[in-house]
Amino acid sequence: MKIVIVGGVAGGASAATRLRRLNEQAEIIMIERGAHISYANCGLPYYIGGAIREQERLTVQSPEGLAARFNIDVRVNNEVTAIDPAAKEVVVKDLISGEQYSEAYDKLILSPGAEPLRPPISGIDSPGIYTLRTIPDTLAIKQFIEERDARKTIVVGGGFIGLEMAENLRERGLEVVVVEAADQVMAPLDPEMAAMVHDLLRDKGIDLRLADGVREFSAGEDGLNVTLQSGVSLSADLVLLAIGVRPDSKLAKNAGLELGDGGAIKVNAHLQTSSPDIYAVGDAIEVTDFVSGNPTRIPLAGPANKQGRIAANHICGIADTYKATQGTAIVKLFAMTIAATGNNEKQLQREGIAYEKSYTHSGSHAGYYPGATPLSAKLLFAPDDGKILGSQIVGYQGTDKRIDVLATALRAGLTVYDLEELELAYAPPFSSAKDPVNMAGYVAANMLNGHHPVIHWHELDDLDQEQVLLLDVRSREEHQLGALPNSVLVPLDQLRSHLHELPRDREIIVYCQIGQRGYLAARMLAQAGFKVRNLSGGYVTYRYGISE
Repeated sequence: MKIVIVGGVAGGASAATRLRRLNEQAEIIMIERGAHISYANCGLPYYIGGAIREQERLTVQSPEGLAARFNIDVRVNNEVTAIDPAAKEVVVKDLISGEQYSEAYDKLILSPGAEPLRPPISGIDSPGIYTLRTIPDTLAIKQFIEERDARKTIVVGGGFIGLEMAENLRERGLEVVVVEAADQVMAPLDPEMAAMVHDLLRDKGIDLRLADGVREFSAGEDGLNVTLQSGVSLSADLVLLAIGVRPDSKLAKNAGLELGDGGAIKVNAHLQTSSPDIYAVGDAIEVTDFVSGNPTRIPLAGPANKQGRIAANHICGIADTYKATQGTAIVKLFAMTIAATGNNEKQLQREGIAYEKSYTHSGSHAGYYPGATPLSAKLLFAPDDGKILGSQIVGYQGTDKRIDVLATALRAGLTVYDLEELELAYAPPFSSAKDPVNMAGYVAANMLNGHHPVIHWHELDDLDQEQVLLLDVRSREEHQLGALPNSVLVPLDQLRSHLHELPRDREIIVYCQIGQRGYLAARMLAQAGFKVRNLSGGYVTYRYGISE
């Protein structure tokens, strides 16, 4: 059997090595238009920032190494320019010699990846404007910074790559402006969670311009002028475009393969295209959203590697299937860690999926052990059976392991009631006896079983102030630092002695800093016959929810 693989990075390299492990006799040819294969494109910003100092560490495997260890014919600087599914041939151009040749195949795997978006903005091809996708991109950006002694940079786009680049440029000591057309960074987060990231970026000296896009680039006296849609003019030595990617599906389209609505390659559960002997994996394909069951595009390295393995399995007769993508993702920004899995509110609303949500603000480990850091979690779940639909966590230590637990729970179809019962590793330096994941389950389960009626931060504006009492059960010092408008202060430990002063003809909205004392107050009031709801996530969530 002869297998040709188009693309030699995540999905392509994973498929090639799995094929060899399963079939020692197969002829495997990997064709890569770039000069590098199997490189860590997720590590590129950290090489620019200096966290990764040796370029060689970005390359997991070389063409020579892959040939020696796996007996794979690796052809770098070669580009597949056409596919003939009927003849089962590809046309290849050697980008060094210019020679063109044909290569037959029994099975073909497409792993062309995605390409950075470059919208038709005036001046976008000016010197000093870059995208980051490959090792040559990385080297060019690093060389430009060093040779031009760049001091001022603008990052256009507030997604994962854009913010990782903003962090690394700032760590190099450069001035950084982040321009984002949406009203928040990091689309997988809901706005009140993204607001925590906004605060961090500003605290680190990054100029964050939200709800504003680029109108024009032009040459200035000392670099580039960038005019925003708002009319604001900024100057920069270097501009990095990080406004997203689109699937590189030109080859597939020209070969007559079926594409999805977003231009990605349609595949079945075995990752076969509309031509059964042609498989496709990675950022160029359309996948199924694990939560909604609908087609979508989720360009992530983890799924790409898994898809390469599954395609190789199927080619070798293993009836393996790719079940869906849930979009589990994580990013480090300075000391903060931001992570998400499953759907957010925007996605659930768009898909018409009913949901409820909870907020918890926990410590990363036992509070009495030194060094605990805050961890804020949002959990989305079905209102009928508590099935987990998604989660977002913004924190410092331990964020990664909590999102992995929740991602596993979501994949397994677990509910918030199952989260209550999870037995997770505990010792004071690592967690609490009730882990933050357990706490998220407790809060959500209490909401569903009627023990914890809540109101969310965005619902406060809809209240008739004459029909409710806003009751702050925090300390006087906390209240003085910031409180809900028109709220009355009765600290929790004094509440029992003041119950007779509270109105019984109005609903009481109780709140504290993070929701825990508010819950205790709500239980006390409910059992005393008051109509009461607790502000979910407390004043902390409210403050982030209303911030810009």
